[in-house]
Amino acid sequence: MNEQKQIEIEADRILRLFSNSGAKIVQPTILQQADTLLDLYGEDIRARAYVTSDPFNGEMMLRPDFTVPIVKTHMNDLSENETARYAYCGKVFRRQEKNSDRASEYLQVGYEIFDRKDVIQSDADAFCKIKSALSDLSLKVATGDIGILMAAVSGLKTTDRRKKSLLRHIWRPKRFKTILEKFTDEVALSTKRFDNFDAEKSFENQAKKIGLRSKSEIIERIESLRQDSKASPISKTELGLINSLLNIGDKCPQALTKLKNLLPDMPALQSAIEKFEKRLTALDHANVDLSSIDFEASYGRTSMEYYDGFVFGFYSESYADLPPIATGGRYDALTKHIGKGREIPAVGGVVRPDLIVKSKGFETND
Repeated sequence: MNEQKQIEIEADRILRLFSNSGAKIVQPTILQQADTLLDLYGEDIRARAYVTSDPFNGEMMLRPDFTVPIVKTHMNDLSENETARYAYCGKVFRRQEKNSDRASEYLQVGYEIFDRKDVIQSDADAFCKIKSALSDLSLKVATGDIGILMAAVSGLKTTDRRKKSLLRHIWRPKRFKTILEKFTDEVALSTKRFDNFDAEKSFENQAKKIGLRSKSEIIERIESLRQDSKASPISKTELGLINSLLNIGDKCPQALTKLKNLLPDMPALQSAIEKFEKRLTALDHANVDLSSIDFEASYGRTSMEYYDGFVFGFYSESYADLPPIATGGRYDALTKHIGKGREIPAVGGVVRPDLIVKSKGFETND
């Protein structure tokens, strides 16, 4: 049997597994309007997607994933059927760097849950359903929780502008670190360079306007920087606490203990840690061996930017260079964004049947 046939058999098996659990099978179109993705991620998404133009629908993308179109479909029908489970199977398309050995198109089989009744149980259900689809492979499991880091940033004793900037860059670890360190540096926060700046005169003498910002936007930005500079820098103590949080990496039970140890100095983490503990209890009740699952506070920060809570990934132990065989997570904020204020808690995950086939081959060879 050739490899492509094996992949199709795996995809069909997984889709039937999801469907038999009560999920409705859906199939979003391959071409998706680009505006939603560009609005969510900015121009960064262009480097990862195939973009084209349609004379009737404007700029379009070959779907880089299924979650966004499924959320759009569900939010349009929210008044009729708030709670739902979906399954799907089809190709996604991702541009890769030159000479990359990663595929530019491949099959994904996925499972999504929209349910506000018990988000903790939904997290556990999504994780267990994806796990059950991975056959008897020898896998390493990694988990994280973007919500814990968001809670830590929201609890910093600093201005709302600084918090918003840090929250916006959570999914760009290097940029996040640079901004955080800048906000602890009194010299870097200084706006003395604007003390003698006369905006009106500067614009009068300007030969031409450079860039897309208007005069009023530039003046507003400068005034914002001036006001922000009057606030004290983020303390070195809080910087150390954020770094301590980001460095947490252990098996789930031990990670929970380390997180609780931060609570006296970071009380803003209380609710997020309680959710984490309840999720572990739900997974334990589902017979998941927590002692074999890693938790990393930084995990998921380089994935799709719509994840804002529980995140997870399954990796081949036989071949470390393979991409994750399955990934998933919670994306509550995405439903609110696409629903234009309406929202519903949502979580899901995707499996790559081609990587299951590869992993089985490696394990057989071993």
